[in-house]
Amino acid sequence: MVIGIDIEGQKDVLGIWIGQSESSKFWLGVLNDLKARGVQDVLVFSTDNLKGFSEAIAACFPQSDVQKCIVHQIRNSLRYVSYKDFKAVAAALKPIYQAPTEEAALMELDQFERGWGARYPLCVKSWRDNWTELATFYRYPVEMRRIMYTTNIIEGYHRQLRKATKGKSMFPNDEALLKMLYLATMEVTRKWTMRVANWGTILGQLAIYFGDRVTPYLP
Repeated sequence: MVIGIDIEGQKDVLGIWIGQSESSKFWLGVLNDLKARGVQDVLVFSTDNLKGFSEAIAACFPQSDVQKCIVHQIRNSLRYVSYKDFKAVAAALKPIYQAPTEEAALMELDQFERGWGARYPLCVKSWRDNWTELATFYRYPVEMRRIMYTTNIIEGYHRQLRKATKGKSMFPNDEALLKMLYLATMEVTRKWTMRVANWGTILGQLAIYFGDRVTPYLP
């Protein structure tokens, strides 16, 4: 599922797809479908570290920035951590993603590795391996960071869809599932009447950072 925020600061569901696996080939098909239906440019993709998604984005929208969800990264990191250390490790990760700059964040990551790296090397490796796309949001002002550092928007949308499907143990086919998800989506998006908070400020910042790629909506 893909949610977009347009030049007017309004969010909308751009599409729902069903696939057997989340591969780069699958996501390339999704992105090509978006292009075919009129999506000309995407400034920033916020993703859940889905397998193959970054490669597909680079192939289809090579100018776009990619920001991997910090919240999902934290969850993935804690998978490697003993329960008794959960709170301590989670607290030690905070200075990394709350740092004002990428340079400061890297220093905090080094500090985290010194404190926890010996006990949880895979946790540190996860941050190191994904750093390029985890650190994208440090390039931008605080207002822009708030709408790109996490995929909470789509998580909230998923919760609404689960309310509609939780009473169904199975569907006869994919088309039946898509129909139910579509009807639920129409109900959810009907309530999306407000612009993104501080959109005027964010739009001005986008225009500075992305120049001619930010153009007024012409109906």
